[in-house]
Amino acid sequence: MNTSPSAVSQNSGAGQPDLGAVKTRQQGAWSSGDYAVVGTTLQIVGEDLCEALDIRAGQTVLDVAAGNGNVSLAAARRWCAVTSTDYVPALLERGRQRAAADRLKITFQEADAEALPFADNTFDVVVSTFGVMFTPDQEKAASEMMRVCRPGGKIGLANWTPEGYIGQLFKTIGQHLPPPAGVKSPALWGKRERLAELFGSGAASIKAEPRAFTFRYSSPMHCLDVFRTFYGPMLKAFDALEPPKQAALQADLLALIARFNRSGDSTMVVPSEYLEIVITKR
Repeated sequence: MNTSPSAVSQNSGAGQPDLGAVKTRQQGAWSSGDYAVVGTTLQIVGEDLCEALDIRAGQTVLDVAAGNGNVSLAAARRWCAVTSTDYVPALLERGRQRAAADRLKITFQEADAEALPFADNTFDVVVSTFGVMFTPDQEKAASEMMRVCRPGGKIGLANWTPEGYIGQLFKTIGQHLPPPAGVKSPALWGKRERLAELFGSGAASIKAEPRAFTFRYSSPMHCLDVFRTFYGPMLKAFDALEPPKQAALQADLLALIARFNRSGDSTMVVPSEYLEIVITKR
């Protein structure tokens, strides 16, 4: 699994990936298409995460790699003071439009998850759903989330697992377009052992529960068409392949959907496992 299937890393030193180059390519991938079309279907994950965090009205909440703002909106609906951040301005604008439509007060700010522009111990709650897990420098991103969270505050995450549908989707893409050498898989964020490595030293507790988000589309091909058009990493993956290889990737992706699909009819109903994580900072 790879943060951006189309990214090809340049190495800096023997066997060391140039994480800056990887990040630049990732940013280009997530800026392509229109992730918000896919992201809005995931809204329930943000609502559930806010409940798992048991957030309270008036708390300060930072959404990291917020995309089009699912958790930001969910926290704002619970009367929190929310700051929504991402390094893709177009996605922040989508979140801004959604907040305006619902008359929710949210601060939107462009920011890199690996270099958050906030002081230490600023926020009561720091969250990310299917966002921060895609950063190239995992240790730095985790450290930044811990740094800006106040002592006794909480960090809430929703991360795809390696075994679930989305984890397997990225693995399938990686078989056709190998990921950058030396870059850690985002799927590691969906493993309890990796979470302990990233957050354990500063955490009073780490709770991780398996959940499932169900992708619902009118057909497997409908889902694939939406992802090929709007989901930047998949769009870039197909663009990087010649037509015969595109056909092979499409066939493998449709086979993957068939393996997970539980609809029993012509539609697509595919559960995808993720970890719902609540970390309490010391």
